Amino acid sequence: MEQNIQNVPIDIQTSKLLEWLTDRRHCHLKWQNAVQGIREKINVAMQDMPENEEIKQLISGSYIHYFHCLRIVELLKGTEESTKNIFGKYSSQRMKDWNEIMNLYQADNVYLAELGSLLSRTVSYEGPALRKQVAKAKQLQQEMRRREAECQSSAAKLREHYYAACKQYGIKGDNVPRELQGLVKDLPDVLDKVGADAAKLEEKIQLYTAFTNFVCEWSEPALPMLTFAQKRGNATFYEWRTGKEPTAVDRPSMEETPEEAPVEEAIDWGDFGTQESSSEITVEDGIDWGISVEPSSEDGGGTIDWGDGEPPPVDIQVVPAGTDCAEGVARGDDALNLLENAQSRGQFIDELMELETFLSQRLAEMGQESDVVGMSQFQSAPRIIQVQSGERVHEMLSEVQDLLGRLTSLRMQHLFMILASPRYVERVTEVLRQKMKQADILETKAVSMVEKRREALEEQSRLEPQIDLLAKSTQELKKWIEGDISKRYNNRPVNLMGVIV
Repeated sequence: MEQNIQNVPIDIQTSKLLEWLTDRRHCHLKWQNAVQGIREKINVAMQDMPENEEIKQLISGSYIHYFHCLRIVELLKGTEESTKNIFGKYSSQRMKDWNEIMNLYQADNVYLAELGSLLSRTVSYEGPALRKQVAKAKQLQQEMRRREAECQSSAAKLREHYYAACKQYGIKGDNVPRELQGLVKDLPDVLDKVGADAAKLEEKIQLYTAFTNFVCEWSEPALPMLTFAQKRGNATFYEWRTGKEPTAVDRPSMEETPEEAPVEEAIDWGDFGTQESSSEITVEDGIDWGISVEPSSEDGGGTIDWGDGEPPPVDIQVVPAGTDCAEGVARGDDALNLLENAQSRGQFIDELMELETFLSQRLAEMGQESDVVGMSQFQSAPRIIQVQSGERVHEMLSEVQDLLGRLTSLRMQHLFMILASPRYVERVTEVLRQKMKQADILETKAVSMVEKRREALEEQSRLEPQIDLLAKSTQELKKWIEGDISKRYNNRPVNLMGVIV
């Protein structure tokens, strides 16, 4: 029976080890007080150590416990051999200090309580903390890799949007303001081609005019702007307004996009208002305006001296727009071509859309009409209406839509905006510049994500060897404690449970 008990292992939960040792009176409850005094003596003894590589490695650890001290004493027996007296005792202070430490450790099994506490703390706190740091470093690497990819992807999309927008404007994007202004310089040629192609609208206009007169007995002239452009092309607005060709055209100059002017810190008013004795305000070229600033003694207020006699009457005459210049000379908006002038261009586009709507509706109606109904409905219609086929009307519609699309495309809308307001170039440039700026910021962030990922990898590389070292030292400590407890129970096998680092 006793032999069977001898083979039964003693299983001890590591987290309960210290409680197990004190319950069985292997260790004193107040062992911590004794350990505090021992730690102080160890710190003092470490200040005077012999030159020995193994001793250096032992005392370089973060925590020196009983078995380290036991090994140090064994090593000192070799280095301090010459200090033995005739009684076999060591006279070296080093040996005396470390022997005293060993005696204090062995009293009331203080060393066993300290080792149990150290093992429990390593298993419950230090090991999990290191593993948690490694897991955090790995997670941070994954997060930084994901965010790096997101930043790079977003930056690429912003640059893609930038170049797509530049493509819509019809520019490369190397120098946005200059390229946009260059497009505007080519705009008159583009509009002239559109105006020249307006000559192809003759049949469409005739069909629309005949149809409206036949169906609605419309008395007003249909599509006046298209009719004019079909005959005269992209003529000046002056010719459209007056019906006469201008004798001279004074086109307004294209306003360049101004550079940002420096802000003046102060306005220098010169000597204005400093000479109180002056009664008249004169400009530098010597013109006397005759304006008195002295108060009148009669009415107590300031009066304006107009000189001799009453002020001359001012003859104000209201004249129609465009008549403020020499006869036959087109200036200002009158000097612009029909498709350059915003007013006439808007009417041109409106009439094109009106013509497009008519042709679309007519094409739909022709597809639904039967031959008998068509013949009876349009027997008295003008010939131009009767001879039209669905295929021909479809061709007319395509030609009108092509002309309309050339004027209303997104690129042309931007060009008209630039033509109307050069400041628009600044706004477009700023919008595009912001896209590139944001792309640069995201790429910079991507670089910082790479750096953070590298730092996390270095942290992982630094911590993993510590975990391996801690695992090795923990297994040694476990083995020492199991062996010590086993000796106290006639070498029964002892298992410390839950030792995982």
